[in-house]
Amino acid sequence: MAPVTPPPALVRDLGRRAYEPVWRAMQRFTDARDAATADELWVVEHDPVFTLGQAGREEHVLAPGDIPVLHVDRGGQVTYHGPGQIVVYPLLDLRRLGLGVREYVERLEQAVIDTLAEWNIGAARREGAPGVYVGGAKVASLGIRVRRGCTFHGLAFNVAMDLEPFGRINPCGYQGLQVTSVLDLGGPSGMEAVKPVLLAELARQFGLRIETAPPAAAA
Repeated sequence: MAPVTPPPALVRDLGRRAYEPVWRAMQRFTDARDAATADELWVVEHDPVFTLGQAGREEHVLAPGDIPVLHVDRGGQVTYHGPGQIVVYPLLDLRRLGLGVREYVERLEQAVIDTLAEWNIGAARREGAPGVYVGGAKVASLGIRVRRGCTFHGLAFNVAMDLEPFGRINPCGYQGLQVTSVLDLGGPSGMEAVKPVLLAELARQFGLRIETAPPAAAA
């Protein structure tokens, strides 16, 4: 029997973009897709912004200063996006992949854990607090939304960024939570070194075949 070819995932590298237009484009994509729509992975680096999830509480935004705060339709509390952070938005049909939400989250976390292992950085998940941690400090945050069995929003992975803005919030709703980055953990400083490893691990976790697609169709 011939081996089964994994289904494609179209990867769109958006470069650096403002948050809101990409968020709105994710919503439109998810609303318009049907059972035949190929899954996509959008990769982006955002301009500085704090985002507050659906159940997010204003008191966790301590002193935003000149950084805008957006209320968005993902799960979770408040987080920060900015230059030097890889954000990946998996736009996946969980029904087609045969996955529940809990397993989806665990596979996202595992992709980041396995990516960090490439540079001998030991990372772990934490029960009841989605994301990826190294020595108690958070290196990747998750905030997801599932609509009609399809995912949007996703993960934010700190590679080589100014972590100061995290001090202006209670990250993910946890007072005093320490935040770290791949660079601070002894890994590479370049986004381009980390991006292909992370995408390959995500593809492996979800049994997908990566195909590069133009960014213009996304946002």
